[in-house]
Order: sequence, then C-alpha cells, then structure tokens
Amino acid sequence: MKAIYITGFMGSGKTTIGLMLGELTGLPVYDSDQEVERSEGKPISQIFADKGEIYFRQKESEVLKTLPVEDSIVTVGGGTVLSDENRQWMNEKGTVIYLDCDIEEIERRLQHDTARPLIAGDRRAHMKELYQQRLPIYLLAPVTISTTYKSAEEVCREIVERIKDRV
Repeated sequence: MKAIYITGFMGSGKTTIGLMLGELTGLPVYDSDQEVERSEGKPISQIFADKGEIYFRQKESEVLKTLPVEDSIVTVGGGTVLSDENRQWMNEKGTVIYLDCDIEEIERRLQHDTARPLIAGDRRAHMKELYQQRLPIYLLAPVTISTTYKSAEEVCREIVERIKDRV
C-alpha cells in the first residue's frame, strides 16, 4: 500500500488524526515536523529564529523524501504543500488527504498556542492571511475531508471510507 499523506492548515487536526488513523490501521505514523526537529536538534520555532523560513522549507523537503513511501501514514507540516516538488512527490508516492477546517474553528483551537512561528504578533490577521494564501493549494489534494466540528473518530472513519479504493 502506498503512503497516506495528511496535510492541512495548522490546527486542522493533522497530528491527532494521523495518530488515530495509525492506531486504526496498524500503520506506522511519521510526522515531518517532528522529523525536522529531530534532524536539527531544536524546535521549529528555534529553527525559524536561527535560520529562517527558507532554510526550514528546504529541510522540510529533504526530510519528506527520507520518510517511508509504502505502508505508512505521514503527517506533513501545513507549509509542505507550498512546494510544487513536494506536492508532486506526495501525489506520486501515495494518497494526499487535505484536512479542511473553518478558520474560526482553527482560531478557537489555537487560541492558547504560542509555539507557531508563522502567526506570531498579530495572530488573528496573520492566521487569516496565511489561510487564504494556502487554501487554493490545499484544495489541489485529491481527497478533502472536513474536520470542522467533527470528532477525530468521525474524521478517521470518513478517511478510511474515502480511501479504501485508493490503497
């Protein structure tokens, strides 16, 4: 079975859904952000502060290509899909699932989260702008699943149902 790549905006549920889907399917789960942190020996916020977003995006692309492309679930950072090369890689190697979530629900989920370097400062304005910039790219994914006001269990059941013919 090809890899399942889970993408979406920050706060859409990628990590939670990925882990639960792994439990349901018995497949190992890889988180590209965690793998970048492990590779660099520091949190993403520190990578951004020390080396900038361009460096982080390059590292993110490198790490993506080291992760298993069969019998695995890979949760990718919200910006991974900004790269044409990354999108092409994921589409060739597996099934890409975009977890869609209303921006208002994302704001609610992230209201106490201070570890997101891309939304520092005027959080609400930055988040909405970033969301609007990325939405057309997210919508290129072959499978879109809404996570708005749904439990993780509901989302996982929907994913299993939607991709059963693709894997």
